[in-house]
Amino acid sequence: MAQALIDDWNGEDTSIAEIERELGKLRDSSLLPGASNMRTSVMTHCAWVPRRWLDAAEQTLAGLADRHPSRTVILIPAPEEPDGLDAQLAVRCYPAGDRHVCGEVLELTLRGNRVEAPASIVLPLLISDLPVFCRFRGEPPFGEAPWEQLVDIADRVIVDSGEWDELRYDELRASFDTAAISDIAWARLEPWRVLLAGRWPEIAEQEIRIAGPPADAALLRGWLASRLRRTIRPVAAADELTVKLGGETVAPPRGEVRSPSDLLSAELDHFARDRVYEEAVAAA
Repeated sequence: MAQALIDDWNGEDTSIAEIERELGKLRDSSLLPGASNMRTSVMTHCAWVPRRWLDAAEQTLAGLADRHPSRTVILIPAPEEPDGLDAQLAVRCYPAGDRHVCGEVLELTLRGNRVEAPASIVLPLLISDLPVFCRFRGEPPFGEAPWEQLVDIADRVIVDSGEWDELRYDELRASFDTAAISDIAWARLEPWRVLLAGRWPEIAEQEIRIAGPPADAALLRGWLASRLRRTIRPVAAADELTVKLGGETVAPPRGEVRSPSDLLSAELDHFARDRVYEEAVAAA
């Protein structure tokens, strides 16, 4: 669906007060003629996006279109730069019959010591009484202030362990009791999990060999080990995920490959903890 940039504003060395003031002006300017039934935000969507992930994050956001109208706060850490806060604000709208579905996008660059206090920036910008989702692109800064603070204010935290240089599942587990955790790598495995669940009960006794990308293979192994309540042999590295049961290679599941936007959209519909995923992570 084509989007329209209704208005925008850029500010260097700005403040939260100025951002809130300019955001209010943008919201007023987005009231298009004849759009009296315009839908408003259903959540605050926060994203921690190091610069190397910025293009991918913006493409995913664009692909969400009107599925989750939200206030999106993109936090770009720049600890190597002089202290300060830069902002790019925009209102983007999508036609939907006689309505326009609009979302606000706040792209904030946290320079220098501002990286250490993201919660103080995000909290005033949250929409009252709406859920807060926080997406971390790349490997999260586990154990550091940005991770601890943003997890603490989020209702749901979304990662993709397939983007990590190292599978730091033990550190991820430490936040399970603070916020509900989603993993895009886990979501990508759903067709495989459905396929292998259909092999019950034979699979309970079969030798299982798994090869594939680190996160996919580790989570699938962890899921099987936690569900079958037995040890599964270590995974092997490979470019594509493959599974052998009793020496037989399982044909991969068929179906349309979901885009990053589709996968994220599905996670934004969930609020409760995923206990099956948590057990798979523990086993991984």
